[in-house]
Amino acid sequence: MRIEHHLVPENPIEDTSHQNSVELRLVFPCTQSNVRLALASVMAGLGAMNLSEDDNSSIEIVLAEVLNNVTEHAYHDEGVGMIELQLKQTQSGLSCRVIDTGDAMPRNVPPAGNPPNPDCPLEHQPEGGFGWFLIRHLTRDLAYMRQKDRNILSFRIEVGQSISRN
Repeated sequence: MRIEHHLVPENPIEDTSHQNSVELRLVFPCTQSNVRLALASVMAGLGAMNLSEDDNSSIEIVLAEVLNNVTEHAYHDEGVGMIELQLKQTQSGLSCRVIDTGDAMPRNVPPAGNPPNPDCPLEHQPEGGFGWFLIRHLTRDLAYMRQKDRNILSFRIEVGQSISRN
């Protein structure tokens, strides 16, 4: 797994406020164990953003759902292929981009993501299938495109941003 962690000026040309921006880039082989390692690395790397527990939980849920979907559906749990994860702190939250060379999404569209049916008894609820509901609920500006042989999923997670200073 290759990890790049940058703490860079928000505006490198004219940095009068001395605010910093967090950028992370991870490239790793697509396996369930590497997804777990990547999530742990991301959460540690985002520590400089000094986020609330709720923001950290939202980020971890979204990234876990997205990365596990790539592993299970784009690469069919075969352990082949790479995932590139790019994260960048912006004024409007955490911009995220996930790139892989696995299978395209059906009809080149992310699933709708239906919420659980509150009128259905728990024992009759499906075991899974709510990941895209969570992703869509916790993100903004969700976009997917297939570019040549690459899947590119981008989205933004709105978070409170308070940079810790060393």
